[in-house]
Amino acid sequence: MHSLQLSPQSQVIAGAVLLSIVTIEVGGWFLTRIARGAVPMTRFQKDFARAGHAHAGVLVTLGLVCLVLADATSLDGVLGYAARVGVPLAAILMSAGFFASSMGRGEVTRPNRLFALVWLGALSLAVGVVTLGLGLLTT
Repeated sequence: MHSLQLSPQSQVIAGAVLLSIVTIEVGGWFLTRIARGAVPMTRFQKDFARAGHAHAGVLVTLGLVCLVLADATSLDGVLGYAARVGVPLAAILMSAGFFASSMGRGEVTRPNRLFALVWLGALSLAVGVVTLGLGLLTT
C-alpha cells in the first residue's frame, strides 16, 4: 500500500485550512439563525451571507485538493507557494468580501467598498489554479 506523503509546506497549510473549517461551521449556524428570522437582514444581505458561506466551503475543499496536487509537481519557491496558498487565500478573501461588504444595519441594499476583497480573492484563485495547472502539465 502506498501512503500519501505531504511536503512540510503542504502539511502546515493543510492543518491550518482544516482548523478553519470550524469557522465555516459557525457561519452555517449563523445562516440557520438568518433563515429563522432571528437576525434582521435585507434580501441583499442574506444573499451575500449565503455567497460568502458557499465560497468558503467550496474553496477550502478545493484548497485541500490543490495541496496534494502541488506536491505532485516540481514547483518550488514562489511558484510552489502560489500553487499551495492561492486557493485557500481566495477562500478567505472572497468570503470576507461578501460578508464585510454587506455589513450594516437598516436598509443595506448594495455592497460597500470592501467588495474589492472578492476581486482580490478571484485574483488569488486564478493565480493559484493557473500556477498549479501549468505546474502539473510541465512536470
